[in-house]
Amino acid sequence: MAADASGAAGDLVQVVALLAAGVIAVPLFKRIGLGSVLGYLVAGLCIGPFGLGLFTDAHAILHVAELGVVMFLFLIGLEMEPSRLWGMRREIFGLGLAQVGASIAALTLVGLALGFSLAVAFVAGTGFVLTSTAIVMQLLEDRGSLSTPKGQRIVAILLLEDLAIVPLLAVVAFLAPGGAVTGTADRAYAVGLALLSVAALVAAGRWLLNPMFRLLAAAKAREVMTAAALLVVLGAALAMQFGGLSMAMGAFLAGVLLSESSFRHQLEADVEPFRGILLGLFFLGVGMSLDLTVIAANWVLILTGVAAYMVVKSLVIYAVARLLRAGHAEATERAALMAQGGEFAFVLYAAAAGAGIIDGPTNAILTATVILSMAVTPLMVIAFDRLGPKATASTDGVEVPENLVGSALIVGFGRFGQIVSQPLIARGCSLSIIDTNPAAIRVAEDFGFKVYYGDGARLDILHAAGAATARAILICIDDRDAARRIAAIAKAEFPLVPVLARARDREHAIALLQAGVAYQLRETLESALAFGEQALRTLGDDPDAARAAMAEIRRRDAERLALETVGGVHAGRELIHGNASRARPAGDGRLEERRL
Repeated sequence: MAADASGAAGDLVQVVALLAAGVIAVPLFKRIGLGSVLGYLVAGLCIGPFGLGLFTDAHAILHVAELGVVMFLFLIGLEMEPSRLWGMRREIFGLGLAQVGASIAALTLVGLALGFSLAVAFVAGTGFVLTSTAIVMQLLEDRGSLSTPKGQRIVAILLLEDLAIVPLLAVVAFLAPGGAVTGTADRAYAVGLALLSVAALVAAGRWLLNPMFRLLAAAKAREVMTAAALLVVLGAALAMQFGGLSMAMGAFLAGVLLSESSFRHQLEADVEPFRGILLGLFFLGVGMSLDLTVIAANWVLILTGVAAYMVVKSLVIYAVARLLRAGHAEATERAALMAQGGEFAFVLYAAAAGAGIIDGPTNAILTATVILSMAVTPLMVIAFDRLGPKATASTDGVEVPENLVGSALIVGFGRFGQIVSQPLIARGCSLSIIDTNPAAIRVAEDFGFKVYYGDGARLDILHAAGAATARAILICIDDRDAARRIAAIAKAEFPLVPVLARARDREHAIALLQAGVAYQLRETLESALAFGEQALRTLGDDPDAARAAMAEIRRRDAERLALETVGGVHAGRELIHGNASRARPAGDGRLEERRL
């Protein structure tokens, strides 16, 4: 009994250590700008066999934590309707195959240069080609790029690499001593089993999953729905593993099959907490697996290998991206994100070791090389963000302003500017519109708006856009610093033209008033006041009393804004439904309010 209690306490200590490591390291590393992934890796190294020694078997944790990658791919699959996935087929099988094929050839040459035999160099390079899905997905999510076109192209490549693990394992079996003679029947069986697993999963997704979730929903047992979500993810992963495919690919296919289900959002909410915890555990496990004794004994070869493999792989990724017409900034970012090896390399190296292609020490060296590359990747991405090229949108087909004339000049044609333009157009006002977003300009043209490319902070652009002859300049951009600069330039160069500006918040409103604008409005003020008035009515207030309350709030807000404006020269002016209220200092310093 005492031994059991001691064992249970030891297990609890390990659980607490895992949680504490993540809770302490991740916020700290994010605070200093190094990202959550590197925080997990360092935390794992600290509590692992080569740190505090709280864990002795990091690989056991990795086996469990791989479920985090599985669940991540399931959630990605939920966002990928079959039609959308079909639309990405060129990226998956075109861009993906091109990058994987070119990288295998180049990295095999790197292995030969490092002194490996041809078979070992091929296995080493091929394993390094398989990018870490977990790290890249997490970095894309942290950067908010997962749903962008460039992010989706990276996802397509990762999907192809997940698919590639099956033929690559078959090649490893072929390269094994005697594999060419005895492996044909086994390979045919493996391919057939993989196809059968995929077919079974697709059939279950189409005809079983939705009826099952309908029955569970009717039972109204919330915990059973959560259990069913986990059952679907883990069951699909297990089915693919039995078929010789990756668990992550099985989870992804399950997500795709459920992407059009009415239970999609419920599944996403149920799986998300488990995904986050297990994915963090995966990174902790990778950090624990970094064998410092192997690195110390072979540090020259390992560091040389990390540098050579990452540099060559980056160059290949960049070249393939540029050949397939990606921009310089996107190609460089893709190279920085995908230069490392990944978790599937461990599977490939283990299979090669089992087949006798590589020995134990070589397996340890290659594994350490991959893990070290994974740890370096967040630093590479940080360096890219600070030093790399910034993406610039193409201005093909977009015109710049030249001798424009309009009743009003609108600077910025986003959501705010589009709404502002509607009453002006309805009343027959002529508009000249400039914006710095070429993509938004092209979209506006599809709806009949003629928008010109131009930065309102440049005086020559303001002249070309007709600011000198306009009856008003309307600054509708959401960049507070740029809006203040434009207001100051416009008032200095065109003092007789009223400038109206969109403000982000109270501080920004004061800065605009100081810059000389005739009128400013915080972008959420009127919507919030209208919402508050409706809330009063919903709570039973008389409509007239609700309107009076809102009018009083507007009046007090205008007074406070005028007092906060330095010198009080430009008193706060705020909109009152159908009226404008102007508050300005009276001769005795008191605020006098007028109705326009």
